[in-house]
Amino acid sequence: MSKSRKKGAVYGIIAVMLCVAVYLNWSYVQTPDDLLSASQTSTTEQQENEGDKSNTEQTANTVTTSDYFSESRLSREQSRDEAISILKDTIASDTSDEQAKELANAQISEMADASVTEATIESLIKAKGYQDAVVFIGSDSVNVIVSTPEAGFTETDASKISDIVVAETSFRPDQIKIVEAG
Repeated sequence: MSKSRKKGAVYGIIAVMLCVAVYLNWSYVQTPDDLLSASQTSTTEQQENEGDKSNTEQTANTVTTSDYFSESRLSREQSRDEAISILKDTIASDTSDEQAKELANAQISEMADASVTEATIESLIKAKGYQDAVVFIGSDSVNVIVSTPEAGFTETDASKISDIVVAETSFRPDQIKIVEAG
């Protein structure tokens, strides 16, 4: 009885730690509109002070979009690092049983695989001519945020990106969400 209670407690702790990691990931990732409007305001003010109003909008959009993608990647990696740290603590714990350690190892491996796959998809999207993209792989979906092409985002663009994601993952097209960053 005591052994099963310990296992239950360890599994409960792992579940709570993963929930905390997911929450932290969610809280760090802001919506594209929030990031763009905040960055665009500060960038626009700086450039207007310099007096070159004709290039202000074009430069502001480039800078803010670039900032958004950098901030998104950074927050994704920070959240993932925190989750991995928690899982490593579980593995190193003397109170964890072998089953909990194996589960933690499997989850670390899944996160590493997702990280590599996200980077691959981002690179392939850039290779197709898009300025930038950031990919978030979840347990049952993939979210792709892509910079808007100069000609505007079309169904053809969505199809190209969806094809890349389907080719690199086991997700179906209906599990893929593509969002324009601006």
